Amino acid sequence: MYMILVQNHPLQLSGNKIWCFLFICVCLGACSPRTITSKSPKKEIEKKEEKAREKTAKNFTQANIALLLPFNLNDRQLHSSNKVEIEKAAMAIDYYQGFKMGIDSAAASGLDFRVKVLDTKDNATETSALIKSGTLTGNELIVGPVFPDGIKFMTNYSIANKVAIVSPLAASHPDEFNNPNLISIVGNIELHAKKIGSYINDKYDKQKTVVVLINPKKPSDELLGSPIRNYFKNGDGAEFTFQEYSSVYTLETQLIPGMQYVLMISSADRQFVVATIDKLAKMQKNGLAVDLFGHPNWVKQNYNTEKLQLLNTKITSSYNVDYKSSAVINFIKKYRHLNKFEPGEYAIKGFDTGYYFGRLLSLYGDSYLKHLTSERYKGLHNSFFFIKDERLGYINTSLSLLEYKNYTLKPVE
Repeated sequence: MYMILVQNHPLQLSGNKIWCFLFICVCLGACSPRTITSKSPKKEIEKKEEKAREKTAKNFTQANIALLLPFNLNDRQLHSSNKVEIEKAAMAIDYYQGFKMGIDSAAASGLDFRVKVLDTKDNATETSALIKSGTLTGNELIVGPVFPDGIKFMTNYSIANKVAIVSPLAASHPDEFNNPNLISIVGNIELHAKKIGSYINDKYDKQKTVVVLINPKKPSDELLGSPIRNYFKNGDGAEFTFQEYSSVYTLETQLIPGMQYVLMISSADRQFVVATIDKLAKMQKNGLAVDLFGHPNWVKQNYNTEKLQLLNTKITSSYNVDYKSSAVINFIKKYRHLNKFEPGEYAIKGFDTGYYFGRLLSLYGDSYLKHLTSERYKGLHNSFFFIKDERLGYINTSLSLLEYKNYTLKPVE
């Protein structure tokens, strides 16, 4: 059995219908039937999971989870919502629907789940009220809030009550929170830098390659620029010839004939990136051997795909969905059937998080954290491979490396 605070009504994502749906969600409580959305596991996996469950089934029969999302529901917003507020609510609904499907799938193992879906309204006052009311007491896991300020606000509660908190969407570095009970799903920028550095270190000849960082050195550029610089000056990439310039125009005057250039751009400023890509494309046509590595935020931006392909461009990402895979196709069909509209990226992320942690709780009960670093998971949007830091908590180190090929982004083979 899977019990949840809100009913799973079909939702049309438009205007006041969002707020009507949310109003019903807050006012009503109901039991939701299980929904199987994943393929049946193989027999050997079933045996392993059944053996693990035998150890926890006797004294762990119900898992309690709190899901904190910014539905931003109040009487004023029911009638006067702006675009940003509506988009936040749509994100919350999308994530909730996917998370519910993941928990439903995990519930097929036989464990009961009680999920409290709570509206944080994206403010500390509301979150504080939830804490003081005792609503969060007794949960084995808290998922959310989704924004960094909310995660920071929950840190003292998490530490004092020794309860794990999942940061489901924020890409912030865990040292911003300093919480040993934090579970960070999204890879931070230092992990992206290490992913790029490790790939270059493995694939390129150190004696024939010049690694160049194009870094305008704005604070936002240094977030990626600093760990890249450290990797190639002081880390595993120190054997490469490493250069750093504020623009590609300065690089043009310093080229070494006959060398392979690997160029990284630490900026996601669209105007700067467009000009840099245009210039690099011209330099390549004039004989420069160059491969390009971009900022992770490029995956959300629109650049000239033909030029990116010519430059053999690669980027790292915490999010990559293969819409041709049978698992993703089955998820989309199930989501459409249940909710009567198309799933967005947050629904897919919600499903992976719900299923992964639901399965851990089903296998190991309230001792699931002891197995977090050993239970790998290949999800619909990304894989989970956690490491544990005694000060910063559990960090998902799994990232995708994507390349522009055939006018789309594909995983590097």
